[in-house]
Amino acid sequence: MLNDAIVVALAVVLVISPSTAAFAPTRHTSSRKTYSPNSIISYHHESPLTPNYSARSTLLSKRTVLYADSAASNAAPSPATSNDSCDVLVLGSGPAARAIATLLAAPVESNNGSFDILLADANYDRRWAPNYGVWQDEWQAIEKLYASFQQPLGPSVIDRLWQVTDCFFGGSFDIPVENRMRLDRPYCRVDRDSLKRHLSPKTEVEVKNDGEGNANYRVIRSNHISKATAVNIYSPAGSIVHDDSGSTVLLQSKAGDLTQVRAKLIVDCTGHESRIVLKDDRVKSIPPGFQIAYGVLAKVDESNIPDSEYAGPYYKEAMTLFDYRTDHFPEGSNELSKAENAPTFMYAMPLNDNRIFFEETSLVARPALSFQECKERYLTRMEHLGITITEIEEEEFCYIPMGGPLPAKDQRVVGFGGAAAMVHPSTGYHLCRAMMGAGSVAKAIREELSSDNFNPDRAAASAYNAIWSPTNIAQRNFAVFGGEFLMKQKVEGLRGFFDGFFKLPLELWGGFLAGWPGLPNNENHETWWARLKFGLTFVSKLPPQVALDMLLSIATYSISEGVPLPQSVTPLLGLPDGYEYKEKKAAVGDVAAKAEARKMIMESITQFLSEYFFDNSFVNIQGVIFFLIGFHCNCSV
Repeated sequence: MLNDAIVVALAVVLVISPSTAAFAPTRHTSSRKTYSPNSIISYHHESPLTPNYSARSTLLSKRTVLYADSAASNAAPSPATSNDSCDVLVLGSGPAARAIATLLAAPVESNNGSFDILLADANYDRRWAPNYGVWQDEWQAIEKLYASFQQPLGPSVIDRLWQVTDCFFGGSFDIPVENRMRLDRPYCRVDRDSLKRHLSPKTEVEVKNDGEGNANYRVIRSNHISKATAVNIYSPAGSIVHDDSGSTVLLQSKAGDLTQVRAKLIVDCTGHESRIVLKDDRVKSIPPGFQIAYGVLAKVDESNIPDSEYAGPYYKEAMTLFDYRTDHFPEGSNELSKAENAPTFMYAMPLNDNRIFFEETSLVARPALSFQECKERYLTRMEHLGITITEIEEEEFCYIPMGGPLPAKDQRVVGFGGAAAMVHPSTGYHLCRAMMGAGSVAKAIREELSSDNFNPDRAAASAYNAIWSPTNIAQRNFAVFGGEFLMKQKVEGLRGFFDGFFKLPLELWGGFLAGWPGLPNNENHETWWARLKFGLTFVSKLPPQVALDMLLSIATYSISEGVPLPQSVTPLLGLPDGYEYKEKKAAVGDVAAKAEARKMIMESITQFLSEYFFDNSFVNIQGVIFFLIGFHCNCSV
């Protein structure tokens, strides 16, 4: 009641007084400005975010600006020529992008429908270049996952199966050069074209086999035009805008046409060097290493071979995973010295008839080994092994960043695949990790989309935490050390390392190579105790020289890099911080102090009004009210 009386009294004064400025009190009051969120982020749309396609043309009637201070220094893009909307916008069209888009768009039994997923890539129709190899049991786990989403992967996805896998580590530690280590674990080659068709909508591909064309996402052949300059800040201004219910993105086609897309969430699958997913620079991390490989899909001359079951030393019914031998270089030559200090290995996939995929590979190095060096070593090896190439069907240049920092926290754009550093830091394996990881990420995002109170910040955090939970980060930190150790090894050390590695029980070495929840044998690496047990067992299998180097490396790495490695193999330091959503609490200050101030102000107002209401000085009444109301307003801030 007293507040109402004050407002009425003030209104009377303002109406009666010919010039309030003439009677302003002389006391100085605070000139501090206050800002509402709308003064920082301005976004307007005329209809709620829904997958209703008919609403697209009215979704964005006004241009939006994020962080005006930052945007002022950047040229704004031209107005969009069309609008679109979706639940999730997926950027990119490689295996990671199509996998997550396929599972996000899979049927939702609870509402008898599906979410509206839009995949954007101006190069959507480009053929996938890499040759993908996978362990059979890992692929079977992936098939089971995709079937659970009603997105089955048919048998045509695998075009070659080898029941055994061969390795050659001879030339060091009294291992004969010709020694073949055979692993009784089947290996497969993925038919990249069939996999691509399986992870595509029927309207976008020519279906050739059962299961292809079953994806339900939509496609726009455009790319984003943004670059993140800080967390959730992008250049050019307005190219990506976030607000409390979603995001607005500008996409550009190769013809230059701009489309403005409204999405509840953005998932970026454009690779390790994404322009809009920032890496975490607040946590100490090691720069990535790089796997480089030169490969050819070739036909070989079999007219004079002594045994048609072999191509040189490579058995056609086995996939050769590693050939680290260097006997194809002349003793004492500069070429041999380079190969010993910066090792490469041969990876060979015998296909049908006389077709074989050969790839000379640098496992991990910083800086990267040159492609030309890999090619020259491949040619030298082929000549030494007596393998004559008659035709090259394809050349492959493989570039895989490994390790490096994880994505920064609190980003609204969700990185996935290489953009989220999901590549195995020690081996370069990625396809199975991304395909399996898409399941947990899709589940997390779909759960958030189904919420009655959708929160895009919570959705992004949930997606990131599905990728990099604290336990998964701890496991990755263990593998990062592995990559660093491999990176500094000469060829002798690598031969000893892998010879001991594959002498471990399959469930131990298989789990390390998997390195991702849901893949077979990964349970043997998911806890600190499991990793410690693996490490102790592994060291016992190594040649003494390599074992000593590893123990010294563990000590020096722990000193130089701090917590990550000890944290991954002991319970003493807890788990790393994950990406769990933490609600940002409003800054309310000291409520009790502000309440006390208001109470005292009201008491003062009552006293002043009682004293001056009966005074004939109208000026005093006006001055006091203006002073007290101004003081009250400042205390309320």
